[in-house]
Amino acid sequence: MQELEAAWAAACKVGGSTMVIPYGFVFPVKPITFSGPNCQPNIQFQLDGKIIATTSSQPWGSGLLQWLQFKNLKGITILGEGVIDGQGSAWWNDYGRMPSTKPTALRFYGSKAVTVSGITKQNSARTHLKFDNCIGVQVFDIRISAPADSPNTDGIHLQNSQDVTIYRANLACGDDCISIQTGCSNIYIHNINCGPGHGISIGALGAGKTKACVSNIIVRDVTLHNTLTGVRIKTWQFSTAGGYGSVQGITFSNIQVYEVEIPIMIDQFYCASDKSEGRNDTSAVAVSGINYVNIWGTYTVKPLHFACSNSLPCTGLSLANFIYK
Repeated sequence: MQELEAAWAAACKVGGSTMVIPYGFVFPVKPITFSGPNCQPNIQFQLDGKIIATTSSQPWGSGLLQWLQFKNLKGITILGEGVIDGQGSAWWNDYGRMPSTKPTALRFYGSKAVTVSGITKQNSARTHLKFDNCIGVQVFDIRISAPADSPNTDGIHLQNSQDVTIYRANLACGDDCISIQTGCSNIYIHNINCGPGHGISIGALGAGKTKACVSNIIVRDVTLHNTLTGVRIKTWQFSTAGGYGSVQGITFSNIQVYEVEIPIMIDQFYCASDKSEGRNDTSAVAVSGINYVNIWGTYTVKPLHFACSNSLPCTGLSLANFIYK
């Protein structure tokens, strides 16, 4: 751990430097933040070995939101053929030994020009890879894996981030393969293999009466197999929790599904804990300009599900070329 901190401190001082986790080495790592903004730009984190999370409860205190964090950096790249293992089963199968707050494995916050390529991310306690308040993100040629029954283990989570491209990724997890949250725009996702998991989701948006805005999203050339949904938009709209804002300018195209429960879903009555709270309210996140093109394959429950608000109904939905069995 001290060696890792010392290596980062040295790399941080030199623009364009490279920090290497060598092949054949396994590094147990406690929670750590690799932080700017005083670091020089364009640092490369070359991961060829393996990083594993500690399964001792002591380093986590009463609970932390993330394990590995890269914060306030400009031009940060993580690449290589190495593995980041969150050892999530220590949390999933815990009986009071680990803290109740489960950490996201790898988080980028407040950073620009971020690239993640080549690595394998597995068995996170919670979300595997998260981008929060980032601009200019590229993620490609990565693998994420966790058991289908591992709770809340989203593959890639985007929040308050713009100009993001994700492609050539294999994502298997216990929640959304890709989750797009409020504040995201200009997101381009293509050539993704998703499953098991909950599919590719926008939301849930507007929880706690908050404003949620998502726009300019393209998802194309995606294969989903054995997932809960295929492509989904979900928003809160309840008297105690519903929000406001908009989801607009979304295109889902060339989506192939195998044994997916519901390939297409819009749910403006989403509630993760208590569906009985659902009601039509005067406040809702508006959903408009949603295009579905060339979606085909097999489903196990029904081909699509649109649950739109009476007070603020979905508008501008376009569907073309569907073939289901």
